[in-house]
Amino acid sequence: MKAGDPLLAIGYLRVSTEEQANGPKAQRHAIGAWAKRAGVRVVAWRVEHLSGGTPVEDRPRFMRALLDLRAHGAGLLVVAKRDRLARDVVIAATAERLTADARARVVTADGVTCENTPEGMLMRGLLDLFAQYERAMIRARTKAAMLAKGRRGEYTGGEAPYGWRAEGGKVVEDEDEQRVVKLILWMRGEGPAEIARKLNAEHVPCRGSVWHAKSVSRVLSRERVSA
Repeated sequence: MKAGDPLLAIGYLRVSTEEQANGPKAQRHAIGAWAKRAGVRVVAWRVEHLSGGTPVEDRPRFMRALLDLRAHGAGLLVVAKRDRLARDVVIAATAERLTADARARVVTADGVTCENTPEGMLMRGLLDLFAQYERAMIRARTKAAMLAKGRRGEYTGGEAPYGWRAEGGKVVEDEDEQRVVKLILWMRGEGPAEIARKLNAEHVPCRGSVWHAKSVSRVLSRERVSA
């Protein structure tokens, strides 16, 4: 197969919930400005909403972009910046290899690391490594912040445990559910499956359709930890 046309490109945009400042609109603008300067025509756009640590096989838009490269005979897969491709060294290398298999190459709109030279390869590797480090730091900061909020009794997102509800940025007791929790604790000697059967027989409210042994076990486990 001959190489794709270097004047045709597929635009690949990626944004995660951790990086809202660098959204699809900003990335598309950067790629569009680069394409105009370089005399390149972007023939298709693919937007992905996922983490930079997501493997390529779990990126449907990226896999579609590879098909687009072949369908249009495009020689370039363009991203706004190197970390938009991935924030993981192995994943970035895999993405580049798959792009090469499609007879194209990855380029960045910021003009960094586009050369196929030993120096360019070294720079790409370093940027991928720093992107991976930055992702790890973001996750570490987020985890530390969540732990700190939890210690202060503040709501950290997600569904509050049974017996509790989110209110004013904190988790507080739900009176109705707490009565059910006490009932479950009173019956704890009968085993989760039997407790669930009796709760369903008495039509005791739950958060799902019916009580299960697993949901009863979760209530019992939380109470053992807090006791």
